[in-house]
Order: sequence, then structure tokens, then C-alpha cells
Amino acid sequence: MSERESMPYDVVIVGAGPAGLTAAIRLKQLAAEAGGEISVCILEKGSEVGAHILSGAVIDPRSLDELLPEWRTAGCPLAEVPVHDNQHWLLSKKGKWNVPHRLMPRFMHNEGTYTGSLGNLCRWLAEQAEGLGVEIFPGFAAAEILYHEDGSVKGVATGDMGVACDGTHKPDYQPGLELHARYTFFGEGVRGHLSKQLQRQFGLCEGVEPQIYGLGVKELWDIDPELHVPGRVIHTQGWPLNETRGSNGGGFLYHQANGQVALGFVTWLNYTNPYLSPFQEMQRWKTHPAIAEILKGGKRVSYGARAISDGGLQAIPKLTFPGGVLIGDSAGFLNVPRIKGTHTAMKSGMLAAEAAFAAVQADRSSDELIAYPEAFRASWAYKELSIVRNVAPLVKKFGDLIGSGLANVTMFLESWGVKMPFTMGHKPDHESLWRKDLVQPIDYPKPDGVLTFDRLSSVFLSNTNHEEDQPVHLTLKDPDIPVEYDLPLYDEPAQRYCPAGVYEIVGEAEGTPKFVINAQNCVHCKTCDIKDPTQNINWVVPEGGGGPNYPNM
Repeated sequence: MSERESMPYDVVIVGAGPAGLTAAIRLKQLAAEAGGEISVCILEKGSEVGAHILSGAVIDPRSLDELLPEWRTAGCPLAEVPVHDNQHWLLSKKGKWNVPHRLMPRFMHNEGTYTGSLGNLCRWLAEQAEGLGVEIFPGFAAAEILYHEDGSVKGVATGDMGVACDGTHKPDYQPGLELHARYTFFGEGVRGHLSKQLQRQFGLCEGVEPQIYGLGVKELWDIDPELHVPGRVIHTQGWPLNETRGSNGGGFLYHQANGQVALGFVTWLNYTNPYLSPFQEMQRWKTHPAIAEILKGGKRVSYGARAISDGGLQAIPKLTFPGGVLIGDSAGFLNVPRIKGTHTAMKSGMLAAEAAFAAVQADRSSDELIAYPEAFRASWAYKELSIVRNVAPLVKKFGDLIGSGLANVTMFLESWGVKMPFTMGHKPDHESLWRKDLVQPIDYPKPDGVLTFDRLSSVFLSNTNHEEDQPVHLTLKDPDIPVEYDLPLYDEPAQRYCPAGVYEIVGEAEGTPKFVINAQNCVHCKTCDIKDPTQNINWVVPEGGGGPNYPNM
């Protein structure tokens, strides 16, 4: 008999991100409108709501307007800085060209959007949810999917606490808790540990393109007040990634509240050169004269990184299975050219909530909420993602200059109602690397400690912490592959694609190379799980509460 206690709910939501919180609020709203009750809880692996949330962020408020129309006057921190100046720069090594707005579709202009901390928005949404009666449990990681005898999802179990590295129970050991639900929503974010299992278990990815990803590396700076323009939004393309064949991506710099700018760099993870380091590309990007001028005299105050889903509409898996649904970035609703997914993630949570509420009202349980994907296909979110579905594949196939031009033409035509008669596909990111003997190593400059930095000092600013004596959450299917396969073929790329210095090869000069995993450094970006060429690294949840603690990201 299980020693774990259990708690029953109508709906259990995994992840207190924008999608999960929106779903919970919408469920409670519908119950109040119907004069009834619905029990809802959210599990959040971060130490608090928002601790693991990282985004640029420029947010389209469309879903927020639908969910909580009075949010601008209700103390929501996002309302503080509306976007009023939108710029798109094409960078060469020393110069830039500001792309005129008339050359881009209107939806790319950022009219009516806001810039701020997505983590703080989630904290505010959590307050609204708790005010409606939603139970939120931060510091508890959903570690296991529970099933009924018929194979439908029964709920989830949190991870055991107080387990040592060797698997023994420490004095403070506490078994996990089972949460049973009529329906379970999985909103774990990109490359969710449990979502991957569900995709395999129920064949959710059959008939769709493989998901592809980018890695966003972000910093928050206090800058010279004379250089700060609240509401100014800048995106960049071109340098430095255009110097490395087979790589794409771009930068962002957002002037936000309190004299701060959020800046970051996204590297698409289908790059080909195993010597490329997304972290160091971001540091190099900051040395461009136009970026460095804005940061002159400033101070870096925070750092983080996370993967984003770039696959678009054609990579969204089947959203339902018996007993549950995928919402938000667990499914991948990002609008790639707009670099916005919060509004579409929130819409997915609302649509799933409406389907689940109707089912609970009808006394259903553990079946498929087919009304959810049907509602998505009829929604503005589906139309928006359909318009931009070919952007990422075109840029990857034809490069930044020609590919972006073709993508722009298709976006114009699609937004005018001229639907392209094709949808392009993807190849998985882990299949893109070339052997090290086919490429040139990249000579990255040493950090100066003023404008550019190393990874370990950066991780310090992310407030990352894991209990040291716990099972390593970065697991290897075959411990010999890093040294025997990845090292000779790719010079073990995990040393470079990880933005937190988790992986290293030691003893190579002595002829005794060893693969070392510094799991305490992990910022939960999931890049290793995505980019490892043999898919040998499997990211699983650590003990609840571990990982970064982003204060304002």
C-alpha cells in the first residue's frame, strides 16, 4: 500500500506559468458565473510563483483583456510601461540599419503591447487566482504521472523530499503527495519532463512536425537614466550569428520600469557548428557599438536562460488525452516572428478551462476534452499562428537576408487573407550538428567583467540553488557516450551549449577524460535535453524548490 497521502480535486494544474494561472482563474470565474463550485489546485516546482519564469518580455494583452478586463487599474505591474517606440535593427559587425515599419506587417509593430517582468505578472495572476479560491503549492515539483487502470490520467504525484544522492532517506525525508483529478492540465513550460512522457504514452506527436527550439539568454541592467527611454523596444537580426554558417537568431533590448533594460539574445538550437556557444554569442552581441552605448555606465543585476518553442503551428502536438490536456509552452504556442507567446499560452489555458468546466458540470471525468482543440482551431490564436507558420522554416532554409524577405512577403499575404498553399517542416535540433572536423572553432573574446561576463558569475546572479545531497536531475541513458562518442565527434558540445556551466570534460590533457555534471548550476533551461546529439541527456525534475530564483525576470 502506498505511503503517500492523496488529495482529490476537480482540476489539477502542473505549472504556475501564464497558461496554468489563466486556466485556474477561468475555471473559478465560470464556477462563480454558474453559481457553483469547482476545486482547483496548481503545483509549482519553483520556490515561489515566478521564481522560474523568464521572458523578454513584450506582452500582447489580448488574452489578459479577455480574462480580467480591469487589469490596468487593478494593480497589475504590467500596466506600468506601455510600448511606444518599436525598432528593428539589422546589424553588421559595427553598423546597423533600422528597418522602416512600412516594410513589416502591422502586427509586427507592437502597437498596444506592454513591456515588463513576466515573473511579476505571474505573481500578480497568482494573487488573483488565490483570491478566487485556487490552491497554489509552490516548491512542489510534479514528478510522476498517475494512471487509472484503463490507462487514463488520474493525476500526478509530487517528488519525495529528503532523498540523498545514493537514494537513501535522510532524516528530513517526506514522501510525495498524490493529487487526483477529474482532469489534469500540464503547463510545465518548454520541454516539460512529464509532457514528454505523455507525448510518448499517447502518441501526441504523431502526424505533426518535430518541435524545434531557441535558447534565450537574458540579463537585466540598471542603466544611465539619461539613456533610459521607458517603453522603447528594440529587436536585432544579423551580427554576430551571421558570422557562423548554419546559425540563426537575434537580440532584444527592452526599456522597462525603474530605469532598467531587459536585454537578451536568442540562438536557434538548430545551429550546425558544435563550437558555437549561445551564452558567448550573447556576450559578443553586447559589444556591438549600438548595444554597448546603451549599457555604458550601467550595471548588470540579474541573469537567466530558458529555451523557447520555435516550431509554430505545425509542431503543436495533439492537445488532449484521456484525463488531461497540454497547455501553454508544454504544447508550443509561440508566435516566432513576434517573439511573443504569453497571450497565446494564456488563451490556451482559457480554452482548456472552458472545456473542462463544461465536462465537470456534466459530471464527466477522465475522458478527452475534445472541445478544447476544437475551440483552439476556431480561435484568433490559431489564425495568428497560421499566418506565421512558415517564417522559421524559410529563415532557416534561405538564411537571414533572403529567408527574412520571403517570410515577410508570406506574412503580408497571409494577413491579407491570401493563404499560402504549403506548410514547411522542420528537422529535430539534435540532428543538426556537423562533426568538429568539418567546421572551424570559434574564437570568443575573454570577458572584461564590465560589459561581458563568464558563465559562473552569471549563474550567481540567477540565485540558483539545489540541495547538494540529492539525486542528480540531469540523467544519462548511457554514461559512456559523452567521452566515447560526443567528445571525438563534436568535442562534447554540452560544454558550450549549456548557459550555466553544468557540463565539463576534465582530465583530457592527461589522457583520462571524464564527463562531469555540475547539477547545482542548472537554471532549468532544458537545452541539454534538446540539443544533445544522441538524446542521451534526460532532464527530470529535481527536489521541489530547487533551481533559479528570478526576482524580476
